[in-house]
Order: sequence, then structure tokens, then C-alpha cells
Amino acid sequence: MTPLLVALGAAVGAPLRLLITRAVVRAGGDPSWGTLAVNVVGSALLGGLLGLADVSAAAVALIGTGFCGTLTTFATLGADLARAVEERALRRALISLGGHLVLGLGAAAVVYLAVNAS
Repeated sequence: MTPLLVALGAAVGAPLRLLITRAVVRAGGDPSWGTLAVNVVGSALLGGLLGLADVSAAAVALIGTGFCGTLTTFATLGADLARAVEERALRRALISLGGHLVLGLGAAAVVYLAVNAS
């Protein structure tokens, strides 16, 4: 049952990531902003889910592993950073990496604590 829940969550998370990144590009933004957006939102959602006192293993499989796992993307972050380095934009790459770490982990922690406190 767990693999099915993960697959169902992934079937929603992965296309949503693509749609968000495309929307950012259509709005004139760099695709890396879409990567940042999905990573921060997915991290916050996962932090909130794990902050719940009585979260079930099924919910973690469906939402945490399936949905959040495919909404967020470490591989695309790596590709964005590699592209910035190839363009000799090392400063941009370092700022992007720092932003992902601080904002992603920060969002997860803040939402976790907020949900856990209530």
C-alpha cells in the first residue's frame, strides 16, 4: 500500500513543480526562481506535516514522500548551480545555494514549530 500512496502523491507533486516553474518563466523570471519557490513551499509543507502530533504513516507516504518529495527538487537546484558556475556567476550560485538552504530549512522549521505548538 505504501508504494501506491507514494506514487499517488508523486503524480500530483511532479507536474505541479513543472507548472510552477513554467509560470515563473512565462512571467519573465529565471527558472531558478521556480526551483526556489517549490523547494521552500515543499519544505514548509513537509515541516507542517511532520509537526502534527498524530500524523499517520500513510499521510507521510502520500504527502511527505510522494507529494513533497517530487514537488521539491535537489537535482534541479544542482543543475541551476552548475549552469551558474558555467556562466562564471559564482556569486549568484553561492547566493542561490544559501537562499535555498536558509529559506527551505527555515520554512520547514518555522511551520513545524507553529504546528507542533498548537
